Amino acid sequence: MSSTEATNKAPAVPEKNNKPTRDEPVLQVERRDFIDLVPEKRPRAQSLRGFDDCYTDIVDYIVRCTHKIWDERDVGLIYTHYTHNCILYNALGTLYNREQVVQDTLQRLIAFPERRGMATQVIWNGNDVDGFYTSHLVTGSGRHTQFSHLGKPTNRTFVTRTVADCMIHENKIYREWVVSDNMSLMKQLGLNTDEVAFNMAKEQFDKGFRVTDIGENGRMLGQYPPEMVCDVSIAHTDTEEQCLRWLHEIYNRRMLGKIKEVYAPNVQWHGPLMKELYGVAAVTHQTLALIGMIPDGAWLPQHICSNPCEEGGTKVAVRWIIEGHHLGYGELGKPTGERLFVMGMSHYHIINGKIVDEWVVYDHLALLAQIKLGQMEDA
Repeated sequence: MSSTEATNKAPAVPEKNNKPTRDEPVLQVERRDFIDLVPEKRPRAQSLRGFDDCYTDIVDYIVRCTHKIWDERDVGLIYTHYTHNCILYNALGTLYNREQVVQDTLQRLIAFPERRGMATQVIWNGNDVDGFYTSHLVTGSGRHTQFSHLGKPTNRTFVTRTVADCMIHENKIYREWVVSDNMSLMKQLGLNTDEVAFNMAKEQFDKGFRVTDIGENGRMLGQYPPEMVCDVSIAHTDTEEQCLRWLHEIYNRRMLGKIKEVYAPNVQWHGPLMKELYGVAAVTHQTLALIGMIPDGAWLPQHICSNPCEEGGTKVAVRWIIEGHHLGYGELGKPTGERLFVMGMSHYHIINGKIVDEWVVYDHLALLAQIKLGQMEDA
């Protein structure tokens, strides 16, 4: 089902409380204040079979339950909003059950009791029969005031971005991917990022985790060049297909000249390390920086969804990975040759066939920890 169909033609499945649904658009985040995103008296606007009565549509669900768990500290809500065997993926490690999610949430809350997470965008697709998929971009802010796994509090303030992609069925998240700009967070707190990355790697190393080198990674098989034609089988709409073709051309075929064709001249780019940049030249430079750091990297999209936007045009969310080796200079310093796995999330705003805004999140700290883990194994 396309995202447009999911938005405008949600199936009329009877609710357990027999409340009728209204034929109106699902909430969008950008123009609304928080109290309008978690309304108290709004009738259910979308069929949500099996969901708690307080939720009126899927955007209300993901914004409201995230706020309750993280901002109102109702951590126990995880027991009713995650399955017992949920899987949570992040850039350095995977959680395999609900209890681990509870414990991880508690530890993160300890260090930053003043943190607030503000919904910036939610892009989604699906329905209450097949399940929903949401890509939730959050801007977090707060202060480091408590002793924690990061050591002594620095009392410094911070602003970071996180994207959480969730697969949801009948009120429960059963799979989640989370990417946070942790390198930016550590730098804002004034912490030694080499030391933090070393400790992250040492924890994994002590558990027996080792890096599995991939060798040839699929971008170029044998002596063949990269695939000329992009696989668009995961797309649901023409816009999603077009977006995947653009990204394949740029990241896998290394045709960075495509950027000036598909990005608006005044594009705004919101990237890792909380960079806020403008224009085609900036996008080209930042894209080249990532590719150049992992010059043998293969870019692979894992999921894409989109929604028509009240601001005009379409919002598109892409979850992707890059696998390769640290063979080039960049944010991670001198090349080490270690294997790298990048998990990234990108949100695009496309108007009249041009990208006017891009939000991209991946974590340099997780990459640095991967390098140190590989070096521990080498040693």
